[in-house]
Amino acid sequence: MPVFSRFMRYFMVVAQCGSIRRASEELHIAASAIDRQILQGEAALGVPLFERLPTGLRLTPAGECLLAEGRGWMRGMQRVRQQIADLQGLRRGHVTIGLIAAFACGPVPRLVHMLRHSHPGITIRTNILDNQDIAASVTQGDVDYGLMLDPPPMRDLVVVSSTGVSLGFVALPGHPIAALHSARISLCTAYALVMPEPPLALRHELDVLLAGGDIPLEIAASADNVQMIKSLVTEGLGVGILSNLDVMEEVRAGTLCFIPIIDPRLSSMALALVTNRTRSASFAARLVMGEMARHLFEPA
Repeated sequence: MPVFSRFMRYFMVVAQCGSIRRASEELHIAASAIDRQILQGEAALGVPLFERLPTGLRLTPAGECLLAEGRGWMRGMQRVRQQIADLQGLRRGHVTIGLIAAFACGPVPRLVHMLRHSHPGITIRTNILDNQDIAASVTQGDVDYGLMLDPPPMRDLVVVSSTGVSLGFVALPGHPIAALHSARISLCTAYALVMPEPPLALRHELDVLLAGGDIPLEIAASADNVQMIKSLVTEGLGVGILSNLDVMEEVRAGTLCFIPIIDPRLSSMALALVTNRTRSASFAARLVMGEMARHLFEPA
């Protein structure tokens, strides 16, 4: 049974749908009943929660405030349910992880598969986010924890584990650069490049290396998506510049090679497992976070 009041349930669905008719279809409840609850709620609060427009309903500032609180209540109730399940020894729960795109394949999917077999009562949701959005998602409670590069200093953000990340050239196994163990950034002048673009976090590190503009570049293509860069390199368009995290599965499979760039100007990037210090983690979240730390950050 829903823990929230009937009004709150109806209000949140109407806010999401932007229409009482669509909310009626979503809830399988008569539109008149939903409208009546919304009107009664507005009367009790003394403010309108929606602007009635020809195209539908739009939240007023008061409605935005109530929606934010409602989402917070829902997250709180989910945590309470998980804590009660822990007390009862049910070992069930739901965990949400915010990830950078580099982990859309490889060790994270393998870990989710492993946990599904060992703990079938735990469900895991993965949200692929831009790196700069993960910290906010963790601190706002939208995800239980996150995997991100160079987490910013934030009051409620705590780093559980971290490891270094290398910037380097990415090439096909038969490419001349693939025989090298490491290289300097100046080597990029000899080959056509597939360049990363913002918001990819490694673009900032690359800009540091290319500062001054005295390195002539032949740019074959650029992309703001890691998978696109890898695909272009695989098609033979040029040499890519990515991090070792981005190509760990391809290197493991032997389809691409990674050559780290050696340069004193490079600052050390870090991959970090982060969570919210103010939240009490459920059994499920603690389990998944511990397994993630063990698989990604501890030496094999």
